[in-house]
This record gives sequence, C-alpha cells and structure tokens, in this order.
Amino acid sequence: MLLKALRNGLGYTIAGIDRLTRPKPIQRSAEEQRNVDEAVSRLSLYQFYACPFCIKTRRAIHRLNLPMTYRDAQSPGRWRDELQREGGEVKVPCLRIEEGDKVTWMYESSDIIQYLEDRFGKTSS
Repeated sequence: MLLKALRNGLGYTIAGIDRLTRPKPIQRSAEEQRNVDEAVSRLSLYQFYACPFCIKTRRAIHRLNLPMTYRDAQSPGRWRDELQREGGEVKVPCLRIEEGDKVTWMYESSDIIQYLEDRFGKTSS
C-alpha cells in the first residue's frame, strides 16, 4: 500500500511537471491540420494519467499537435473493460487504430510514438 501511494505520488508529480514543460506543438497549414484532425479522429489512446510511459506518449502527441481522444483505463469501467476485451490486456499506453473495418491495438510507448511520428511528423509548412 505504501509503495502504491509512493508510485502514485511520483506519477502525479511527473504529470504536473509535464504540464509546465510541454514542448511547443508543430504548426501546419489549415488544410494540413484538417487532414490530420480527420485521420486522428480514428485513433484513441488508452492511458493512466500518472503513468510515466503514458506521459511520454502524451508529450509526443502534444508536440505533434494531434487532437487525440484519451480514454482513462485506470479505474474499472467502460474503457478498461474495452481495453481488456478488445485489446487483450490492460496495459498502457495503448493506441487504438481504426482503419476501415480493421482495428489494431498498439502497445509500447516507443512504438506508438514512432507510428505517430512516421504518420504525422512531417509537414510541408
């Protein structure tokens, strides 16, 4: 119990520091941003607020200027159940990618960040 409280306290401290030190978002033309917004509407990140790996992923999302849907899977409920049932495990961060009728569940912060960088990191501006 003490270890859990310590871990949560540290996680919330890191999350607070993140809010104060976020990187500047990349700028895109209005048309490019509309295209990105449309593509991102088919993505969602299952996460825990104070998880260091989730914070790392959210920082990249912020830097890439992606209007991502975040789903809190920490507490029992709809998003945690969906992550377990459809993704196969309650492990965060997890990016849900919808492509037509296919849904892919991507785990591991580094893999998620690389995917987002490859897909959205380049701009013509």
